[in-house]
Amino acid sequence: MTFNKVEICGVNTAGLKVLSEERKKELICLIHNGTPEESERAREEMISGNLKLVLSVIRKFAGRGENPDDLFQVGCIGLMKAIDNFNPELDVRFSTYGVPMIIGEVRRHLRDYSPVRISRSIKDTAYKAMQAKERITAESGREPTVKEIAAAIEAEPEQVVIALEAIVDPVSIYEPVYSDGSDTVYVMDTLGDKTDDRRWLQNIALRDAVEKLSPREKNILAMRYLRGKTQTEVAEEIGISQAQVSRLEKTAMLRIRKDLGE
Repeated sequence: MTFNKVEICGVNTAGLKVLSEERKKELICLIHNGTPEESERAREEMISGNLKLVLSVIRKFAGRGENPDDLFQVGCIGLMKAIDNFNPELDVRFSTYGVPMIIGEVRRHLRDYSPVRISRSIKDTAYKAMQAKERITAESGREPTVKEIAAAIEAEPEQVVIALEAIVDPVSIYEPVYSDGSDTVYVMDTLGDKTDDRRWLQNIALRDAVEKLSPREKNILAMRYLRGKTQTEVAEEIGISQAQVSRLEKTAMLRIRKDLGE
């Protein structure tokens, strides 16, 4: 089953409507301030008008062997939570607030059914931290700091970081993070190379020095330092004495050191 099918959970995704920002604001106001009947109707319209948002989020979780119908239902739960907790007085678009809520709900679902087991204490801390994060975000309209989350759940910042890191899903380095239609940027493109330039140059010099050795010398060094064989084992394998192996190895190492300027 793929995420490209037209119908999910009995919903025709090809015919999903999209609400304007003005209409979303009107509906949110009715949900919070209207009569019970107006509030219920507005909530239903708000949900149906944002199902495309749920669909766009669950597509990010494709390829994990999960049933799209299940993820769509879980995403709808996140959407309803976002609708119920959204503060219309904040200068924030609903989608900006709703997407993290939907993603969080889907991740909770995947984590609960993940084959990787996390200790109960870490999981409990993570749950509390995520709830605190959502609450503070709803109240302030911004992402809280780790210290704020830690203070809210009465835990150390280090505990919060460890707990949240433990429940983060691994990301492939080949996962696209941006595309303008002609060029795609992948996670691997955003990773910095912390290799020291001096070490990199030394590695090149070492490789060149080894290339100058004779085939026999290269073979002896490979058996000694890559395969972990003793001089006696090397001698038995190539049919010479241990003393000859020792001499050839020492000569090769001296030539390498000389080429490296040591």
